[in-house]
Amino acid sequence: MEQKDLYRIARRRVAAKFGFLIHLTVFVAVNLMLYLVNQRTTPDLAWFPFPLVGWAIGLTIHGLAVMLSTSGLRERAIADELRKLEATPGAR
Repeated sequence: MEQKDLYRIARRRVAAKFGFLIHLTVFVAVNLMLYLVNQRTTPDLAWFPFPLVGWAIGLTIHGLAVMLSTSGLRERAIADELRKLEATPGAR
């Protein structure tokens, strides 16, 4: 693989990690604000967990997608499939 290709892959992986960190930071900030608004306006009714749980599910999926895409798992699976295809006569 050429240096240019490696640089492009590295840039994409770093961008995915930074994207997740930004998502996490906004998640914490917004949900803290929602908690404070909830406590100030209706302390006897806790409504802030509903958006928190929904967003946490999305954040978890985002984190898993980033972790899997930056782990090299896809590249290893592709290389494994290529080896299998090359070893099998008439597979093409």
